[in-house]
Amino acid sequence: MTDTPHEAARLAALKRYDILDSPQDGSLNRLTALAAKMFNMPIAIISMVDEDRIWFKSLHGLDAEQIDRGGGLCDSAILSEDVYIVEDARQDPRTLTNPLVVGEMGLRFYAASPLTTHDGHNLGTFCLIDQKPRYLNQAQQLMLQDLAGIAMDEIELRLAARSAVAASTRRVAELEQELEQARKQA
Repeated sequence: MTDTPHEAARLAALKRYDILDSPQDGSLNRLTALAAKMFNMPIAIISMVDEDRIWFKSLHGLDAEQIDRGGGLCDSAILSEDVYIVEDARQDPRTLTNPLVVGEMGLRFYAASPLTTHDGHNLGTFCLIDQKPRYLNQAQQLMLQDLAGIAMDEIELRLAARSAVAASTRRVAELEQELEQARKQA
C-alpha cells in the first residue's frame, strides 16, 4: 500500500464505480467459472483492491469475500500493466513470506491481469490461483488479458447504466418542477 497521489486517484476511481460490497454478479461469475475451466485452474477471482483490503467481486473455487490488502498478491499485480505471474511462490523471492503461500492455503501459482479503467486506473485484477506450480504461455497470457478486458467492459457498462438512470431521474424531477411552475402560473 502506498500513499501517493496516484494511489489516491486510483482509490477515487474505485469509489466512482460503486462496486465494493455489491452483490455477486451472474455475468462476472460466469467469467470466473469459464476462466477456471479454460486454464484448468481450481481458483479464478475478479478482485478489487481497496484501501486496506482486497475484495472479491466474483470468485470460483474459493470460499472467501476478501483478504487483507497487505497479504494479497493483487496489491502487487495492480502496479503492473502486464500479466503478473508467480509460477512457484515457494521459490519466488517476492512471495516467500506471504501468508497465503506459507499459511494454510498453500498458494503456489498466481497469475493476474489488471482491471484497467478507461482513464487508466487499475482497480483490481482478474486472477488465477493454484496450489501447485504452473506457468502460462504467451497465448494464455493474452487470453487472461482478454478476460480482464471483458470483465472491465461489464463493470464500465454498469457504471454507464447507473449514470444514465441518475441523469434520467434528475431530468424527470426537473420536468416535474417545470410542470408544477407552469400550473402555478396558469
